[in-house]
Amino acid sequence: MVLWGSIVNALAIIAGGVIGLLIPSLNEQLRRTVIQGMGIALCVLGIMMAMKTTQYFWMVISLVAGGVLGEWIGVEKRFDQLGRWLESKVKGTGEGSVGQGFVTTTLIFCIGAMAILGPIDSGIRLNHDVLYTKSLMDGFLAVVFSSMLGIGVLFSAAPVLIYQGSIALAAAFVASAYSPDFLQAVTLEVSAVGGVLIIGVGLNILEIKKIHVANLLPSLLVMAVVMSFIL
Repeated sequence: MVLWGSIVNALAIIAGGVIGLLIPSLNEQLRRTVIQGMGIALCVLGIMMAMKTTQYFWMVISLVAGGVLGEWIGVEKRFDQLGRWLESKVKGTGEGSVGQGFVTTTLIFCIGAMAILGPIDSGIRLNHDVLYTKSLMDGFLAVVFSSMLGIGVLFSAAPVLIYQGSIALAAAFVASAYSPDFLQAVTLEVSAVGGVLIIGVGLNILEIKKIHVANLLPSLLVMAVVMSFIL
């Protein structure tokens, strides 16, 4: 089943989120320290991913073009609107907690090499090992974030399922038209752009600088399109 790995990933996030809601809330000092640790770790992960690119020029072009497209579409604004709608439907632990938890964890769970490589492997080879591993990681992160940010973390399971499921279905569809080497090369470059976005998420968590990471999400698609023409 092509979508099985993505389904398991979504269920792991929900399970981790529920566990996080049931454990005692972290005190403010511990919460700040844990958040800072997560932010630093995400920045390091993003740097490692971004450094793997062999197409730096096209990475920059994709980020610029994707940023312009994202601002024009208003991706982050739509994320915020969805978060506020969730906040109005579910009472959170504090002002904006549902929306903050939803947006933050959606970006973290959906951006990264495993979120791209895993579904592709599911679609092409029906091998879900990468997504099984990602499920364990995301489940743990969901425990931590839901204990700090509340129930909004659970809602991020839906976009994760839609995002990764779409990639898996697309990979299954194009597998017969493109070689595995081509798909691997495209995935590498798209993941590198994703690494830059993960750095942005980490900086946001550290509250160093407010970066509109959601508006940069179209950069992933732009890079995939560019690679399909130049490879």
